[in-house]
Amino acid sequence: MSKHIFTGFGFGPIQAGLFANEAFQSGNFSRIVIAEIDQELVDVVRANNGSYYVNVAAADGIEVIKIAGVEILNPNVDKDRRLLIEALSCSTEIVTSLPSVSFYDTGDNSVASIISSGLQNSEAKAIIVYAAENDNHAAEILEEVIAEKINPSYLSKVQFLNTVIGKMSQVVSEPAEILENGLEPIAPNLEKAFLVEEFNRILVNRSCLPDFKPGIEVFIEKDDLLPFEEAKLYGHNVIHALLAYLGAFKGYSKMKEFKNDERIMKIAKDAFVNESGAALIMKYSHLNDELFTEAGADPLDVELHVIRLNDVVICTNPFELYLDYGLRIEARSKAALTLTSQLTAGRAGYLPTSKAVRGRGYSAEVYTVGPEGGQVLVDETVKKISQLWD
Repeated sequence: MSKHIFTGFGFGPIQAGLFANEAFQSGNFSRIVIAEIDQELVDVVRANNGSYYVNVAAADGIEVIKIAGVEILNPNVDKDRRLLIEALSCSTEIVTSLPSVSFYDTGDNSVASIISSGLQNSEAKAIIVYAAENDNHAAEILEEVIAEKINPSYLSKVQFLNTVIGKMSQVVSEPAEILENGLEPIAPNLEKAFLVEEFNRILVNRSCLPDFKPGIEVFIEKDDLLPFEEAKLYGHNVIHALLAYLGAFKGYSKMKEFKNDERIMKIAKDAFVNESGAALIMKYSHLNDELFTEAGADPLDVELHVIRLNDVVICTNPFELYLDYGLRIEARSKAALTLTSQLTAGRAGYLPTSKAVRGRGYSAEVYTVGPEGGQVLVDETVKKISQLWD
């Protein structure tokens, strides 16, 4: 049985569709516990045997994912709060996903107070706390609030990590929109649905806890998140705002309406690559990170193929892969045997891992696609393999 236990605060689309979902998909957690003060949400998930649904929007449609085995608790209910503190006392990964950092220490049963109570009795050898609020210093703010409530010695095995989440998400609450898009409600008897973007390349501060491997393995660690915060702001957020302004002039009401508007999409891409992207590259190219390169600003299209022969799968790509990528694909593949064919349908060069880039040397200094693109390759390949079993 896995040694990891996950506890999350807030049950919005980021928590439900990203953190709890990734914890569930990893198979590395023996418990997934969620704290939520909306009693209606708590009741419907419990009535659904601890299961809920997330609608994941991809370029080719919407996929519904079921997350099961969730313990959902209302911290404003005495019994639930005691169970939540008990769960925190053995949790290895804790996530706050609240509307604002101002909610950390609000009310008698504040998030910071409850986490503090759990940490004081923690049996875990190491603990990561992810702060997913939209603030560059959310982790530092949360750590400071908690440090005021408990003896600092309890924090010696805890690391608070900031996150950069360039992922669009929402709660759809209009029944007509849910029906029109074929969305699955969060749970039966609730006219609300989680809708999240497929994108899940989430950046976090690098963990430095000794002998600790996070249960959620898909996050990309960075020593300094500030450059990537700016990339999200001036790339992701600004371009979405630009599209919104242009869409308002054309009478659009949904982002999906831009899909076939080649003129506006070209304007947005040019602004992203030649303005925002160029400025970010000029400022941060010294980091030697693939995001702050011309290739990072203008993604490379590659050809992938997946073939199934009974329980055997053959997947192709045009790279020379580091072994780790093949192992990631094989570990998540539904096939009994997964064969990876490289340098197929083109030659895109070496694809190094993060570890290789940090170590530098042969094949890890000059490359077209780096570690973040490598994770995209793994995710897309696994997705295509899974579709063959659907």
